Amino acid sequence: MQIETKLPKVGTTIFSVMSQLAVEHKAVNLGQGFPDFETPEPLREAVTRAMAAGHNQYAPGIGLGALREQIAIKTERIYGRHVSPDTEVTVTSGATEAIFAAIAAVVRAGDEVIVFDPAYDSYEPAIDLQGATAVHIPLSLPGFSIPWGRVRDAITPRTRMIMINSPHNPSGAVLAKGDLDALADIVRDTGIIVLSDEVYEHIVFDGAVHQSVLRHAELAARSFVVSSFGKTYHCTGWKVGYCVAPKTLTAEFRKVHQYLTFCTFNPAQWAFAEFLASSPEHYLELPAFYQSKRDRFRDLMKGSRFGLLDVPGGYFQLADYSQIRDIDDINFAEWLVREGGVAAIPLTPFYATPPDTRLIRFCFAKVDATMEAAAERLCKL
Repeated sequence: MQIETKLPKVGTTIFSVMSQLAVEHKAVNLGQGFPDFETPEPLREAVTRAMAAGHNQYAPGIGLGALREQIAIKTERIYGRHVSPDTEVTVTSGATEAIFAAIAAVVRAGDEVIVFDPAYDSYEPAIDLQGATAVHIPLSLPGFSIPWGRVRDAITPRTRMIMINSPHNPSGAVLAKGDLDALADIVRDTGIIVLSDEVYEHIVFDGAVHQSVLRHAELAARSFVVSSFGKTYHCTGWKVGYCVAPKTLTAEFRKVHQYLTFCTFNPAQWAFAEFLASSPEHYLELPAFYQSKRDRFRDLMKGSRFGLLDVPGGYFQLADYSQIRDIDDINFAEWLVREGGVAAIPLTPFYATPPDTRLIRFCFAKVDATMEAAAERLCKL
């Protein structure tokens, strides 16, 4: 039987490809973006207690009430925005599910969704599955800033959504308050919805403040804001995230969510509710925690021939390899894992039309021993 694929451009993700190559060649894996250190022990213990207490069946579809309440408290504490845990907060099976549900909830066939390249690879398939079109606007190099004039020029009567991501994956660029003001000016008096991917919200450096859409009242009133417990608490394998949105958007979001995953891992929700209440210092201390890792990795790489770009946020380091080999990034990444013994991620898969650059992405959410082993190999190239 012949099947006409709905996603003709989709194959195995570059993350899976590079991780498999890392295993095959016994390489140090700085490719896929996950920590190689443990989740906080009190949080792990809280999950165990929740399971022992019998919280092993379905959670409420929209999320455990106690967890939604803690999310609302946190949102007001750090962003100054009061949200209703009952009508504006939904717990999801990871941020990727939340992003898909938000797009599916409001984007229809024939619509256009503006995305900024390099863009995370789950965005466009979610748009395609709605029969809509992703309109790709490249970020301006070298700082990966949004060219707001090009955004304004790209708006058409079919524009339904603009997707932003800050801190940005893969570049680490962060949006400033002026960027949010520019976005608000563009979408004002339109029906355009904003989807803000903020999974690295607590990983910003050098004393900067994360400019969440939730800080901007005008944008918050028309936005889905997606966050990730996995990124914040070093537990990406638990796949727990959440979406904050106004009541009317949340109602549509939940219609999709209830038939997509319905609910999310129950014991983890109990644990997060407990840990958010007892240990808010964890996310408050996260910038310093990851800044020390950023600085450690950059210090280890001083003896290499890689050119390191600035990293304002997130836990990825972009590196220019043009002094080592003059080949495209996919071929370089494959060469690096085979000959250099380190796995990285090329940027080409994040673009619709890749520029002619020589950049790859390293993940520094690693223990010192991992970074040291990788840097030792990289400095020999």
